[in-house]
Amino acid sequence: MDTQALKQQAHDLDVTVWVGKSGIDAVVDELDDQLDDRDLVKVKLLRAARAGSSTEEKAADLADRVNAELIETRGHTAVFYR
Repeated sequence: MDTQALKQQAHDLDVTVWVGKSGIDAVVDELDDQLDDRDLVKVKLLRAARAGSSTEEKAADLADRVNAELIETRGHTAVFYR
């Protein structure tokens, strides 16, 4: 599926994973499980999780850890596809 179609699909998705002060290590397993159940997952990176780095950097790191494709980041929200 092309990126534009995935972005359109993701538009109506609710955020199902929140990354907080525990960082991305705490949500890797949960995101991995959700990607097994569905193709697209929307993740919100809270201020405490970003800790001085950008949403894009944290989202790219998280995508690498769960072997998923980072479709887009918008604000502090990222969409992952697998």
